[in-house]
Amino acid sequence: MYKYWVMEMMEAHHQQSLAIQMKQRRLANGHKPVSIPQEALPNGLHRENVNRKHTAQRNGITKSASSSKNNVPKKEAHPSQEGKASASYEPTPLVWAVITFWCYFILVIVGWVRDILRKTGLENTKGGQEKEHMKEFPSLYQGFDNFYVRNIYIKLRDNFNIPVCGIPGAEFELAERRTDDYNWTYHMTGRTKRCINLGSYNYLGFAENSGWRHEEVRKVIKEYGSGVGSSRQEVGTLDLHQELESLVAEYTGKEDAITFGMGFATNALNIPALVGKGCLVISDKLNHASLILGIRLSGAVVRVFEHNDMKSLEKVLRKAVVEGQPRTHRPWKKILVIVEGVYSMEGTIVNLPEVVALKKKYKAYLYLDEAHSIGAMGKTGKGVVEYWGVDPKDVDIMMGTFTKSFGSSGGYIAADKKIINHLRLHSHSATYSTAMPAPLAQQIIVCFKTLLGRDGTDEGMYRTRRLAWNVKYFRSKLKQMGYIVYGHDDSPVVPIMIYLPSKVGAMGRLCRERGIGLVLVGFPATPITETRIRVCLSAGHTKEMLDKTLDAFDEYGDLLWMKYSSQEVPQTIIPPYPQREKKGDENEE
Repeated sequence: MYKYWVMEMMEAHHQQSLAIQMKQRRLANGHKPVSIPQEALPNGLHRENVNRKHTAQRNGITKSASSSKNNVPKKEAHPSQEGKASASYEPTPLVWAVITFWCYFILVIVGWVRDILRKTGLENTKGGQEKEHMKEFPSLYQGFDNFYVRNIYIKLRDNFNIPVCGIPGAEFELAERRTDDYNWTYHMTGRTKRCINLGSYNYLGFAENSGWRHEEVRKVIKEYGSGVGSSRQEVGTLDLHQELESLVAEYTGKEDAITFGMGFATNALNIPALVGKGCLVISDKLNHASLILGIRLSGAVVRVFEHNDMKSLEKVLRKAVVEGQPRTHRPWKKILVIVEGVYSMEGTIVNLPEVVALKKKYKAYLYLDEAHSIGAMGKTGKGVVEYWGVDPKDVDIMMGTFTKSFGSSGGYIAADKKIINHLRLHSHSATYSTAMPAPLAQQIIVCFKTLLGRDGTDEGMYRTRRLAWNVKYFRSKLKQMGYIVYGHDDSPVVPIMIYLPSKVGAMGRLCRERGIGLVLVGFPATPITETRIRVCLSAGHTKEMLDKTLDAFDEYGDLLWMKYSSQEVPQTIIPPYPQREKKGDENEE
């Protein structure tokens, strides 16, 4: 770790030196940014004034002394931030960080010894191996990844990839399985165990197999069938797709919307249609893999800012506007800031008012991924835009998925008509992939109608209030027990820090025996010292389910020494349990 730290320090010093040399060379040559005509901007996004020199001058960003830190005006808190929950990130206790590193060190040493025994034939090799005639070729396996799987992950494998039998509601059936060779292979017993579901993204409880919404989907299966058999640009556009896109645009407050059959591809295959060579993407450090893949495929230059850190974002934006493109120093064709509404591993809510203020100040575009926030945040479930009270017009591109709050599959992008028309022609996902099946589209339509109150009940509002109550209750109780809980207090994603890899296996097995299904996440998906439980709460969870879970966490937290927090937790006022204002949907998960 010391070696990596020294390398990072050297790299930072090298980059700083290059920046100073470049600045001196530019001043000596009297370089001026070049204006790009409007017609030269590709990819469907345009701006009236793109000259970065003028943009910098309008915002007081020049290379004179007036741009020094002492002359930067002090920011005032955005009115929409009043009364909002702040993010909680209690640092890892030093003693547990040391113990965690020590545990991994021991596991690695034991793994090396066992690999030596396998090579000498003293221990059987049960993992995947290169064929004998392939020895002369480069290995298909990445060395450390394969080492980690067969020596560390295999010890915890029984806590992952457990088959689910039935709907992923507030409770689900987990298939029981046994192993005779220490998790290398499994045999199904044919039995199932009913557990409280704390892992699925069923935020509003719409993943269900009864009720009027389910019946509407069954009717569509009978009428349209289960597939489409064509892309949207050929003969795959159904009247249900058009109705769904109209509802998405109305719900998000945008002019138009386009839907896709896969949530991951909505990011990965549409970002390349929005930015390309000569463009700059500024991405949050903890953005989702689909966003990262889309940025890489686009060919645009990428700059990363620290997670949800507005000072870091402004620093990157200022440098991009002042210095322009590498080598030529011409203005960027486009600058696109990409953030998420709720970060699925940290439980953080984006500081959207500040992001919007910065994107306006520096004349950038904003791409907001609301995969985990649409339906789950805001008074009526309209995401972090509603949660913060931000005008939807201030967010240029709003993306979301139907896999979380809507109990279906696919994704959408909502924006101005010009952008959506551009995507209909240039999006690889719209052009080459099969359109969303009719039953999935109908499931989303009836969920939107429920949230908009067009089913004649207050069921949509009731579910959003119930989810918000569950989040506040569950998070406050965990903190009072002494757990370190990451993220905002209003976030339905609840990361609970457990640190040691050994506690991953212990906590998963104990909770499963108690009838509680968890998602456990560790290295390499998280930093090595930040192994965690990730709980996703749902409106379908009852208070009794949450109390049962909290009782188990309280008991096992003492047993496994997982109550690491040393901070005093203020008493949280929990509002009364939400009640329906008028008769609603009787279906509950």
